[in-house]
Amino acid sequence: MEHIEKSKVYAEKGLLEKIKLCISKKPLPSPTDRKKFDHDFAISTSFHGVHHIVRNRSKIRKVIWLVVVLGSVFLVVWQIYSRLVNYFTWPTTTSIEVQYVEKIEFPAVTFCNLNRFQTYAVAKFGVIFSLWTVVSKVLHLQEISANSTGSKKAIDFLASHQNFSIADFVKKNGFYLNNSTLLDCDFYGKPCGPQDFAHVFTEYGNCFTFNHGENIQAKRETSVSGRGLSLLFNVNQAEFTDDPALGFVDAGVIFVIHSPKKVPQFDGLGLSSPVGMHARVTIRQVKTVHQEYPWGECNPNIKLQNFSTYSSSGCLKECKARHVEKQCGCLPFLLPGNGIECDLRKFYNCVSPTLDHIEVKGLCTMGTHNSSCPVPCEETGYPATISYSTFPSLTALKYLSKKLNRSQKYIRENLVNIDINYSDLNYKITQQQKAVSVSELLADVGGQLGLFCGASMITIIEIIEYIFTNLYWLCVLFLLKIPEMTQGPPPPQNHLGNKNSIEEC
Repeated sequence: MEHIEKSKVYAEKGLLEKIKLCISKKPLPSPTDRKKFDHDFAISTSFHGVHHIVRNRSKIRKVIWLVVVLGSVFLVVWQIYSRLVNYFTWPTTTSIEVQYVEKIEFPAVTFCNLNRFQTYAVAKFGVIFSLWTVVSKVLHLQEISANSTGSKKAIDFLASHQNFSIADFVKKNGFYLNNSTLLDCDFYGKPCGPQDFAHVFTEYGNCFTFNHGENIQAKRETSVSGRGLSLLFNVNQAEFTDDPALGFVDAGVIFVIHSPKKVPQFDGLGLSSPVGMHARVTIRQVKTVHQEYPWGECNPNIKLQNFSTYSSSGCLKECKARHVEKQCGCLPFLLPGNGIECDLRKFYNCVSPTLDHIEVKGLCTMGTHNSSCPVPCEETGYPATISYSTFPSLTALKYLSKKLNRSQKYIRENLVNIDINYSDLNYKITQQQKAVSVSELLADVGGQLGLFCGASMITIIEIIEYIFTNLYWLCVLFLLKIPEMTQGPPPPQNHLGNKNSIEEC
């Protein structure tokens, strides 16, 4: 080992000697030559003002020009520094543009009954409210806790109904859509019906989406403003009910307008239409484009496994699904994926505590670029304006009563009329853009150099060459002259040794 280290030291010394020998063959310029090199650089450089310092014979003028040049250098350094600091704060601007089109895509609309379950089923299984509250917890950002009495009933129910499937129960005994609950459907003058809606589970149980995904593909684009989707629902309060103790005290229809490529999200986005009312909803399409980090908060590299289009809500569901499946070995049916479905016992014993753990530890977060689910780089929203009028009028009330063979009181207490249409055939693009690009930064820096010093890229290369040459001479002086001063003159070498050294060099 010691022998190897000594060999390395000798090798390094030998290399240093060879470098010194090669350098010694190129004589160091004399002080006069170095002074002439400095003078030639000063009078020939394209850096404005320097030659005035050298050529002027008047000392006062020399001082004035020296002050001017140094002041310009200070200003240009300050300006470039401020430009770089500004660039690395990653500034952005937001532009808003309105595009007018001949045809525009109609959004998907998901409808739910505010009374989620059929009354006869609830009479048989009253614990369903507590069960569904626990199950639908996976769709919320915050916990929805059932009262202790409901939890005790649910635990007792699980003990006696081990094979009970809440998904099957809700699908069979929740709100349904047929000709008795959807009395009228019109989409731009063309009739539609329950077959044009797709079933989807939400926190409101059974819901139905119009124009979602591949559903009624031929009718997705519209070319007329002021008309759209018109629906007449019968919420049938006598047949459907809900638990007022959990906050469900309204009667009517709740709906959300969203992109056909996204799953519905009711948290903070749901619009309600009460019974006995005509809701007129006018919408606009707004496309929002976010910049990727560090200018914005989006991450274009994130792809979802179960959704064709990235969205924060879809990403959040997949994040929860991964943690729940890893911890519990099963997957709640309300979350995306192909895992084994969790039974109710797993919901109580594992899924619910895992969701609490996810929330407390912040395992599934959304918003910023370093969160689990950053904002999408591009998303489409449908801001809505909604107005109401009493439905039906006295004359229409008599007409509908005769047509539907229902009492006027029944019609007032059960019918909901909803119209959804575009206000104009245009969409608004809100785009986040880089305030300063790399080319703009270079142009700004080049402008500052030209304004204060008359410098360009060529000038910078000249200065670099000048500094490099002087540094080279300084290194040569350090390698050759200092050892001579400390060690004295080197021993004479024979002619053959010199010849070999020259060949090595």
